[in-house]
Amino acid sequence: MPNATQNPPLQLEGPTRPSGVPADVEYHRVYAGDARRIPRGLLAIVLLLAGLVGFAQLFLFGASLIDTHLMGGAGSTPLQHAAGTLSLAVLIPYSMLLQRWLYGLPARSLHSVVGRFRYGLVARTLLVFGPLLLVAVSVSSLLEPGEQIPWAIADLVAYFVIGMLLTPLAAAGEEYGLRGLVFRVVGGWTRGARSGAVLGVVVTTVLFALAHGSLDPYILTSYLVLFGSMAVITWRTGGLEVAVTLHALYNVVGLVLATTLHTDVSGALSGRAETAGSITYLIPSAALVVITTIIWRTTRGTGPARTPAR
Repeated sequence: MPNATQNPPLQLEGPTRPSGVPADVEYHRVYAGDARRIPRGLLAIVLLLAGLVGFAQLFLFGASLIDTHLMGGAGSTPLQHAAGTLSLAVLIPYSMLLQRWLYGLPARSLHSVVGRFRYGLVARTLLVFGPLLLVAVSVSSLLEPGEQIPWAIADLVAYFVIGMLLTPLAAAGEEYGLRGLVFRVVGGWTRGARSGAVLGVVVTTVLFALAHGSLDPYILTSYLVLFGSMAVITWRTGGLEVAVTLHALYNVVGLVLATTLHTDVSGALSGRAETAGSITYLIPSAALVVITTIIWRTTRGTGPARTPAR
């Protein structure tokens, strides 16, 4: 039986193990077993992607109806932006539901190896890494502010509220779907933990980077670094808390700065395929590489966090 010294300090917050979760395994190996269950895993991925597209269409359709018939709006509106973020936030319970249905594990086990969301880890992430990422995103926006357009005061306020309340949930939804469910699915297809981690990191990173619709080398590289960093951090810390916090901060700072600078947010989001990037896009990427390296070195002596033995 492993003792407490074999687990990294990030895990030691009253470790418990939900019923059905295997003991002493890394986060991405919770679905692994004697059988690889590849068809079941593929079904989970297909259902997740179908939910991603289906929820987006449903929420955007509802927002469009409200804009057209009740508010008299047209085109891209704050309500449609809110609908898009909510469609991603719904992936949190949806991913838990897929895990419960296809793998029979409690929903809360998707949070972390200890079966709960470690809020203390969120606080330490914001305190230690938050300033670095905030400055990096701000410098990138300063050097590459984007096209400016006139903004209505009401829209600026609406986007600020959306950014503060819904954008973190959207980032969390992406993490629970990709770095949670899909990472575990793919990570359980190999015989070894290390090969499963490599396969899971590569698949989730490439899949989600390409799904963002840009092949510009700078923009695509920034996506690969962002999603690759989140996957590695999830693996090393044994949960989604740090990845959710960093991803949410990354998105919130970017949105708030864009509206502060009166940037064409809707045009930038809808025209990502045609946008030409620059070296400034990689400034936040450099910060993420530094953060990931620090976390890797912090857990190097103990290895990735594991599910408790008891």
